[in-house]
Amino acid sequence: MILQALTDYYQALEQAGKIDAPGWAPVKVSFALLLSEGGALDQVIDIQTEQPRGKKMVLAPQTLSLPAPVKRTVGVAANFLCDNVSYLLGIDNKGKPQRTRECFEASKSLHERLLAGVDSPAARAIVAFFRSWDPDAAREHPALAEHLDAILSGGNLIFRTLDGYVHSDPAVRRAWDAAYQSEGDGPQGICLVTGELGPVEIVHPAIKNVAGAQPSGAALVSFNAQAFCSYGKEQNLNAPTGKYAAFAYTSALNALLADREHVFRVGDATVVYWAKGGGDLYQSLFGWAAMGQAVPSYDEGDLREMVKHLCQGESVQFHEEQLDPNMDFYILGLSPNAARLSVRFFLHNTFGGFLQNVQAHYDRLEIVRPVYDKFETLPLWKLLSETVNLNARDKSPAPDLAGEVLRAVLTNTRYPATLLNGATLRIRAEQRDKDHPNREFKITRGRAAILKAYYIKLSETTNRENPDIPKEVLQVSLNSDANNIPYTLGRLFSVLEAIQESANPGLNATIKDKYFNSAAATPAVIFPVLTNLAQKHLKKLRGSNRGLSIVYDKQLTELFSKLDGTEYPAHMNLPQQGSFQLGYYHQTQARYQKKEETKDV
Repeated sequence: MILQALTDYYQALEQAGKIDAPGWAPVKVSFALLLSEGGALDQVIDIQTEQPRGKKMVLAPQTLSLPAPVKRTVGVAANFLCDNVSYLLGIDNKGKPQRTRECFEASKSLHERLLAGVDSPAARAIVAFFRSWDPDAAREHPALAEHLDAILSGGNLIFRTLDGYVHSDPAVRRAWDAAYQSEGDGPQGICLVTGELGPVEIVHPAIKNVAGAQPSGAALVSFNAQAFCSYGKEQNLNAPTGKYAAFAYTSALNALLADREHVFRVGDATVVYWAKGGGDLYQSLFGWAAMGQAVPSYDEGDLREMVKHLCQGESVQFHEEQLDPNMDFYILGLSPNAARLSVRFFLHNTFGGFLQNVQAHYDRLEIVRPVYDKFETLPLWKLLSETVNLNARDKSPAPDLAGEVLRAVLTNTRYPATLLNGATLRIRAEQRDKDHPNREFKITRGRAAILKAYYIKLSETTNRENPDIPKEVLQVSLNSDANNIPYTLGRLFSVLEAIQESANPGLNATIKDKYFNSAAATPAVIFPVLTNLAQKHLKKLRGSNRGLSIVYDKQLTELFSKLDGTEYPAHMNLPQQGSFQLGYYHQTQARYQKKEETKDV
């Protein structure tokens, strides 16, 4: 399914002229060898260009469309018209002259064979070059003097004549196309992607730009041990893929991975996404909706309105193109695994279907936000950061967790329990940062949103409300009518903390620092102590701010009436602690919002 979807995408891009034809691929090139009509090397031309790298401009190889390079292992395998100095000139600094000579001879044989009989001055110049070039005398050749050190340090070389680059010559291109279509490493077989009879590709082209994988590329389809093989077949003959399909799916995937604007990192996974019909506008809107990536020329209100219409099955106009909610859409997550790639997930749905799932996720996450919080919605990276110790050197979320959460969001299924565990662990473990005393800690907006979303989705999938954390608790903002005991205790704790802070402004440590976790786990032990302490604080407050003390008295009376003489629970389980934490968060945010409203007035 993955290979078929990528092959279809390649065909859409090829029809639109956005990707190389079969047998051609983008290759980075540093130097051009200028040949005379008779095949003599006249000059080495540096064709590197200045390119942005961060804030600087650096000299780097330029990318050209060239005959697709082979995937090299340990053997000698030459490329057509473009290769390194070992193959095209027969020299290098590797200290293995015998192997270097074998590389040159392999390249010479390939070019003589493919260009034999080609009626073109460029083709004749290439053949004449290989027949006359002497690798033993190459280092002394005057044309190499200026750039010899740079050439030997690495980079690809290509050929050109006074008429232009050799790979642009029509006769040479036809010769390469014919050779590419007719030749194959493997035996004839039925391609598992296209269903057509043809040569089976034994070693597929490499996939590049997957974070953490080998820079030279890694394999998506690979069999490298007897345990993975069957019926005596070797390498990729165990998954027979035709030459065309192998080229098509790798070209499409490499094009997706090279488009950095539409690539997203989730944990150790590199995520790409595409519409079957091609084009990057579907990717741009999805990147904003699901990944929080910016979209120029549109404000958030317009984008939200577009997503709303798409979720309702209506097409929308986006950058002068009509987006179809029924367009097939794919999402692929890849992780590095030595010289191979692991598929973290592969998801297929309509474009509108994915957006509906993402919107449902944001609806579950919606919770009252602090006045200083500028995020309208919580993007995935922000959500995952709530499970990370901000004082740790590595602030990356657990790789497995990131992938599982993204899969749950995109498929509208239950969130992994590890997300809830990660958030509650940070609530229990986190202490006030002395360097940032005003920074929100323990019950942040993100952690409260995780609690709310996790239990809402759990009740949806089980078709059963959890009595320990019922619907009346799982609200966007404070529900003053809720009678849930743990929720009420969380609200009570927030009021007790406010009383302490009002009576003793500027405290370095409040009851939240000392008693929050134990109050949530064993209320019967902690709350009698806190209520007695609050009476002392109220007595002090009556002398300095009688009006405020009356407000707090009324709040305490309301909350104690909800408890209605019920004994404090001796212990509270995890869902009950979640109710407690949400009650605390809601009550605290209600208090801060009232302060802001008063300030505005």
